[in-house]
Amino acid sequence: MRGTLLYGPRDVRFEEREDPKIIEPTDAIIRIVATCVCGSDLWPYRGLEPFSQPQPMGHEYVGVVEDVGSEVKNIKAGDFVVGSFATSDNTCEICRAGYQSRCVHGEFVSQTIGTQAELARIPLADGTLVATPGRPDENLIPSLLAASDVLGTGWFGAVAADVGPGKTVVVIGDGAVGLLAVLASKQLGAERIIAMSRHPKRQELAREFGATEIVTERGDAGVEKIKELTDGLGAHSVIEAVGTQEAMLQAIRSTRPGGSVGYVGVSHDVKLDGDELFFSEIHLHGGPAPVRRFLPDLIDRIWKRQINPGKVFDMQLPLAQVAEAYRAMDERRAIKALLWP
Repeated sequence: MRGTLLYGPRDVRFEEREDPKIIEPTDAIIRIVATCVCGSDLWPYRGLEPFSQPQPMGHEYVGVVEDVGSEVKNIKAGDFVVGSFATSDNTCEICRAGYQSRCVHGEFVSQTIGTQAELARIPLADGTLVATPGRPDENLIPSLLAASDVLGTGWFGAVAADVGPGKTVVVIGDGAVGLLAVLASKQLGAERIIAMSRHPKRQELAREFGATEIVTERGDAGVEKIKELTDGLGAHSVIEAVGTQEAMLQAIRSTRPGGSVGYVGVSHDVKLDGDELFFSEIHLHGGPAPVRRFLPDLIDRIWKRQINPGKVFDMQLPLAQVAEAYRAMDERRAIKALLWP
C-alpha cells in the first residue's frame, strides 16, 4: 500500500509502506475511504514536536472493514466504520466512565499507525470502531469523517464547558475544532454563541453553524470585548480550541465566576498562575476528547441530516497530494483538507 510519512519539518512524503496485517486477535484491517489533515498534525510538521525517525501520519478516518481478528465480535468485513483517533476497549473502568481517550489498554492512532494511507490496522476494533447503519452516500462521508475527531473534539469541548440552554458561550479558535464547537453549542441549546475570529471565511461558517456574534479582538482586548458583551461578568461557558498560552489565559479571563472552561486545543507550553486560577473561581475540564463516547449519537445526527459538520472541509485532494494539503493548512489557505485515496 501507499501511505504518508513525515521525515522532518515540512517534509511530507507519500510512499510505499508495508501492508498492515492482523497482529492481535482484537485487530481489524480497514480500507480507508476518506482521511484528512488535522490541525494537530501541523505541530510536528512545523518542527514544534521533535521526533527521531520518519513517522506515519494521520488519525482521522472512515473506511470499510476488510478483515478482523478472531476475537472481534461487533465489527465484520464489509462494514462501513467511523473510528476515533484513540483506540479503546470500551470496557475498562475508565472507558465506562466516558473517557475512552484514556483507556488503560488504548493508544493514539497517530503515534504508531497513521491513517493518511490506503489501509490501516485498528487495534481494539470492537471498542474503537462504530459501524454506520448502512453504506453512506458519498455526500455524507465528509461529515462522518469529521465525527472521527474534530466534531467529537468540539462536542467534548462544549460538554466540558457545561454548555446548555440559556447560556452564553465563547469559542476561542476558528479552526475546524472551534467551528464545530460552535455547532455543538448550538445543538446543546446555548442562547448566545460568540465566536472569536479574524477571518471572514471562517466567520461566515461560524454563523452558519450557529454563532450569534463575532469578536475579532484577541488577548486582553478580546477579554475586554467579552466582558463588554456580558455586562462585565464574562461568559457562562468558554471553549478553548487552540492550545497556546494566550488562548488559555483568554479563556480563563473571559469566564464568569462559577463558569466553565472546556479546553481541547492540544496544549503547548501552557502554564497557569496558581493565584489567578484560585481567584477566578471557575471550572476547568478538558484534554484529549473521548470521541468514542459521542460517536453513536453523532453518527445518528449525521445520518438523519440534522447536522452537516463536513462543511469544515474547504479543500479536497487525492491522497497522493497529501503534501499540498499540509502546505495549504500550514499557510491557512484551507480550514481543513480532506483526502480521498
